[in-house]
Amino acid sequence: MAELKTQKTKASVAEFLSKVPEGMRADGQALLKLMRKATGMKPAMWGTSMVGFGSFHYKSERSAQEGDWPLTGFSPRKANLTVYIMGGMHKERELLKKLGKYKLSGGSCVYIRKLSDVHAPTLIKLVQAGVKEMRKRYPDARSS
Repeated sequence: MAELKTQKTKASVAEFLSKVPEGMRADGQALLKLMRKATGMKPAMWGTSMVGFGSFHYKSERSAQEGDWPLTGFSPRKANLTVYIMGGMHKERELLKKLGKYKLSGGSCVYIRKLSDVHAPTLIKLVQAGVKEMRKRYPDARSS
């Protein structure tokens, strides 16, 4: 079985964010503060471009794949900020209506062009709901 490419690293989150392209850097740093507030957890780098919070160990029901993954996280990319709500958003329709301008993909990715396009308190609630759901699914989830 191939090893997962995206794994928790010891790389510096601050250093990573300092190298994000100028147009996305401030939003990435603001999103870091928002996610820390939402989760109460310390951030860590996952792979080369994802900032994750907490972790859980999963085993795929469809394959022999298993590994560790963050409970939630984000990645400031060239075109947008990607926020990972691992618990999915199928139960969060009311929050999504209040969020602002965004796009969804794959059930757990929220794409935001600019952080100012969304209502920050609603994003905090969405992240918290996702973490709560993941803790239900994975009671052994870790906060670091």
